[in-house]
Amino acid sequence: MAVASNGPLLEKYLGLDQRGSVQAEYIWIDGFNQLRSKTKTLSKVPSCVAELSEWNFDGSSTGQAEGHDSDVLLQPVAMFADPFRGGGGGGDNKLVLCETYNPGNQSIQPAVVVITQLILNMIITTDGTPHATNFRYACKKVMDTYADAKPWFGIEQEYMLMDPETNRPYGWPRNGYPEPQGKYYCGVGAGKIFGRDIIEAHYRACLFAGINISGINSEVSASQFEYQVGPCEGLDMGDQLWIARYILDRVAEDFAVAVTIHPKPIQGDWNGAGCHTNFSTEEMRQDGGLAAIEKAIEKMSLKHFEHIAVYGEDNDQRLTGKHETGHIGAFSYGIANRGASIRIPRQVGKEGKGYMEDRRPASNIDPYRVTAIVLESSLGP
Repeated sequence: MAVASNGPLLEKYLGLDQRGSVQAEYIWIDGFNQLRSKTKTLSKVPSCVAELSEWNFDGSSTGQAEGHDSDVLLQPVAMFADPFRGGGGGGDNKLVLCETYNPGNQSIQPAVVVITQLILNMIITTDGTPHATNFRYACKKVMDTYADAKPWFGIEQEYMLMDPETNRPYGWPRNGYPEPQGKYYCGVGAGKIFGRDIIEAHYRACLFAGINISGINSEVSASQFEYQVGPCEGLDMGDQLWIARYILDRVAEDFAVAVTIHPKPIQGDWNGAGCHTNFSTEEMRQDGGLAAIEKAIEKMSLKHFEHIAVYGEDNDQRLTGKHETGHIGAFSYGIANRGASIRIPRQVGKEGKGYMEDRRPASNIDPYRVTAIVLESSLGP
């Protein structure tokens, strides 16, 4: 049985003085494209991510290592204020996004340290190679290569709230279905919106954390929602989207509700869920930039199936040519066309500059893989 957090009781303890200590939640992506986290106590508030130490975890429990050699290294790469623990009223406690690396030689602190402290302070050195599930590492190389183009991204993350007890969308009847699609998109009122408290809490928590969340809305299916992150430059896009996902999972956990980012959570005449990816370079944003947008789209069209390969699992269930999608087997683009692979917004066509929207990515993408291939295929040879 799903149990919601007891907010008033928890607040009693979160209000206690931390006596100068700081809680840092180390977050990483596991072997199943899902998020994991654990907490480390720090002696002071870190001023930058470089002040955070490496850590490690049991990769055999996350699909990232075998039991006989299970250590995987965590390397902090980005830091955000923790909206769940607060801390000092200004976000002293931190959410720490980490990359995963393969370990090298292992050493430990002197034997005089008590056993519990020995475990906490174990030093695992990296052999310098990123773990196979670390797609941020390769993305950074691409972003560094094309940094002069000043690439901006904005990702529209669609998701559905689920009832853990029924394994059906939150608010749906236990037997049967709600009314057909039509009244839910940007809807207002009971019977149209299920779970507004959750999406509002997520929005405010993202703002507190420092996420560049630019908006939210209810989506076409009942109990389906979307939030938009961006514009973010380069690598920052993937970092912020992963943390926004983490915050949503934690908020929904408090309400005893689950979140799914499967691209087709409910079969039938219901919209799937995507991660529409908006992209532009400095050249595209300047006068006459439409020509650069069309040139980039032409180059991307030649690598359609390479894109599809990293645009999310089970995306074939969503990209059917119906429910506001293009077909997975064909590439297309057009102005204001939501049934195309790539849409050029009408305002961009009118002004002759701006950005493109790649509508192919599924809701369960790794944003590092998507932003990297968009940039590389549109600007590369």
